[in-house]
Amino acid sequence: MRIEANEQRRMGLVEVYTGDGKGKTTAALGLALRAAGRGLRTYIGQFLKGSHCGELDSIAKLAPFVTVEQYGLDQFVRAGDVPLDQKVAARAGLARARQVLFSGEYDIVVLDEVTLSVCFGLLSEAELVELVDLKPAGVELILTGRLAPQSIIDRADLVTDMRQVRHPYERGIQARIGIEY
Repeated sequence: MRIEANEQRRMGLVEVYTGDGKGKTTAALGLALRAAGRGLRTYIGQFLKGSHCGELDSIAKLAPFVTVEQYGLDQFVRAGDVPLDQKVAARAGLARARQVLFSGEYDIVVLDEVTLSVCFGLLSEAELVELVDLKPAGVELILTGRLAPQSIIDRADLVTDMRQVRHPYERGIQARIGIEY
């Protein structure tokens, strides 16, 4: 069965970008860039991120087609050592993401690092599954982050697993402005 182009756009699929390799957020940002060029509106909610990075400056130039909000604090989070205020920020972010998803204002909703937020215990897997299951038909939902739960992978229409083969960090090269952040 062939689905017409206009019907396909209104379908709103679920995409997951996961894995231990670099490029999950970058892939989601690329999709937002492409969508803006076609007049679609994208909302990006960034979990675990609260510091300024280069993409925020670029995204500002794409307004009103792309909006970004950060739901994290300016601190590094490790599994098993999650500060309470980081959990509070993630919970507020999930509430905001739910509001945005059902607002009808956006064609695409990106929840960046949301799967890692589940892995670290900031959000529950059940909450994320519920959000995916209740997604409005006309909204494309993009979930990024390492260690995507199998329950999310099973619900996705597209899953990309970014596999790290080599990384400059292994040779002592730190993250570079404009390249990694």
